[in-house]
Amino acid sequence: MAHYDLTMPVTEEQARQLRVGDTVTLQKTLFGIRDATYIAMFDHGRKTRFDLNGHAVIHTAPNVRKVPVSDEFPAGYESVCIGTTTSSRMERFTRQLMSQCGVRFIIGKGGMHQGSLQAFQELGGAYLGIVGGTAALETTWIEQIEDVDLDDLNPESLWKFRIRDFGPLLVAMDSHGGSLYDEVNDEVKSRRDEILASLGAS
Repeated sequence: MAHYDLTMPVTEEQARQLRVGDTVTLQKTLFGIRDATYIAMFDHGRKTRFDLNGHAVIHTAPNVRKVPVSDEFPAGYESVCIGTTTSSRMERFTRQLMSQCGVRFIIGKGGMHQGSLQAFQELGGAYLGIVGGTAALETTWIEQIEDVDLDDLNPESLWKFRIRDFGPLLVAMDSHGGSLYDEVNDEVKSRRDEILASLGAS
């Protein structure tokens, strides 16, 4: 297992270095995205002015406070609490996010499915898992909300965060077909079968 400290954006080669079980800390830039943003972009054809190529996105609809625009708050928003939501319901957008926007990493909780795993393999990316219930800690890793796009969808806007030491995050799905979730499911099934056999059940 290895640890990587990555300044965003990254190349495909850097993304393909990661293996399930490695840990990653991200620096500089992170984009926040959620259901409504995906639907607007990929179902309704809306465009973003942000360049997402080589970047990471986090599944979030942050709790923010509207404030006057200033050097401290260039987007007119102050972060209150920026947590992570469950990723699986956004499964159908992974391939488009990567192929059309060039995104390399998706950060979320709960994992994703085979369609995403295949996209990571073919296009070069990874799913970085974060523990649920750590929103307060995640918020400390975000230094500033630098910009926001598609803000009529607020709070499911497309957010641009300036980050520092965002992590460590666990590589839970990689570009080599590795999936921590598949490993856990296989282990659970194996133990279940052993327990049932010991009880004389089938």
